Amino acid sequence: MLSSFKAPRRVVITGMGCVTPIGIGREAFWAGLQRGESGVRRIESFDVSDSPVKIAAQVRDFDWEAQLSAKDRKHVPRTVPLALAAAREAFTDAGIECEKLSVEERREIGVEIGTGGGGLPFVEDHYAIWYNGRSHSKASVYIIPAATHGTLSSELSMAFGLRGLSHVVSTGCTSSTDAIAYAAQHIALGRQGVMLAGGVDAPLAPGILAGFNLLTVLTTDWNDEPERASRPFTRNRSGMVLGEGSWIYVLEEFERAKQRGAKVYAEIIGYGSTCDAYHRVRLQEGGDEPARAMALAMADAGVGPSEIDYVNLHGTSTVLNDRIETNALKLALNCNSQRIPMSATKSQIGHPQGASGAAGLGAALCAMHTGLVPPTINLDEPDPDCDLDYVPLQAREADVRTALCNCIGFGSKNSALVVQRV
Repeated sequence: MLSSFKAPRRVVITGMGCVTPIGIGREAFWAGLQRGESGVRRIESFDVSDSPVKIAAQVRDFDWEAQLSAKDRKHVPRTVPLALAAAREAFTDAGIECEKLSVEERREIGVEIGTGGGGLPFVEDHYAIWYNGRSHSKASVYIIPAATHGTLSSELSMAFGLRGLSHVVSTGCTSSTDAIAYAAQHIALGRQGVMLAGGVDAPLAPGILAGFNLLTVLTTDWNDEPERASRPFTRNRSGMVLGEGSWIYVLEEFERAKQRGAKVYAEIIGYGSTCDAYHRVRLQEGGDEPARAMALAMADAGVGPSEIDYVNLHGTSTVLNDRIETNALKLALNCNSQRIPMSATKSQIGHPQGASGAAGLGAALCAMHTGLVPPTINLDEPDPDCDLDYVPLQAREADVRTALCNCIGFGSKNSALVVQRV
């Protein structure tokens, strides 16, 4: 299977696009991170009057119809226009004009997208059509493929005419971290020259919110002050805030990027993934397996804890997860854990489920290229059990060359990436 494999090729990020609760587009997202903005607001897309949770981090002022032809708008979930907008920006940022590519060049570009919920809200809408007596003419003839996670990457492939591999990774909250890593591996192994990779999720719908309410993992304490609701590592945190968004990257073989004069954001140099094999939603106390995932990523990258300049945290705002992640960082980074600045992007954008890792990577690139580490907002009273440097409240100047991005997901999954400024 690997008969032609000689040595791994270097993989770099040459384009970035995003649609987020704190800004649409890379520059707006980075500016929102640096200013410490919160994207959490009262939910307006459906009635939450009877829900104990009334807030989420939604993308505002997004013209989703502009991303699709009129005939397609009825047939795809919200994740598709979110992903299309981010992908278009990523290709433009990378200087790749897909419409001008030859057939052979199109075969060199693959798609690897991570999502946790995919088109579940779209499915929920269709259940309402079928079971509430609404006219079936309102339903999409493509409900089955649109509801299938695997066709999400196909929507991107078709939109840009890309004929390389087209895959979706769905591993819960680690989905986009894993997707980016697998995309990088395809390039490193010489299977593809370019990959469109990242994550998208839009898990906001009445039934999904009700399901999360049953899990009791969402905060119900900050409905009247939504901007203060997502508060990782804070003493009075009481649960996470659902979020949505899309973060998409162009990954490219380094020599190819250099030859065409592309700017390079960072090189992907390490990846590690483990499973606690413990519980459907809970982390195992101690944090051994999240720590091992980070250690594997650093070993894969050939760097030690002393070389890490910044860590982007999973930081969900749940009492259990934040405490265990803190301990995992101490295990993985040993004495270095006390000196490394870290931040939880979810404090600003909520929890975008399977897109979390891609969002965290975007924050790490922001730190690398602006010289400012994004803050963990709302961290006004630290939990004594969470005693690392989470860059509370305000962005901080720092020279970040090597960053570690950590992700922890439902089903005991743990994944981490290491990226380095070139």
